[in-house]
Amino acid sequence: MTLRNAALRSALLVALGLGAVACQPTVKVEAPTEPIVVNLNVKIEHEVRIKVEKDVEALFEDNPDLF
Repeated sequence: MTLRNAALRSALLVALGLGAVACQPTVKVEAPTEPIVVNLNVKIEHEVRIKVEKDVEALFEDNPDLF
């Protein structure tokens, strides 16, 4: 092995070693600095329909103080 081949192999090994170290992924888990805000825009509509028979309706008209 000549000196030039040894230098090339050494440079190649150093480059591969640095490449392997530089590609290590890092993962950080941190708490958020601001509180989590959940916006719930909910529109609730409620409609009640009462159907009464004619005789019950007449009873209500005759007695307005019933309810």
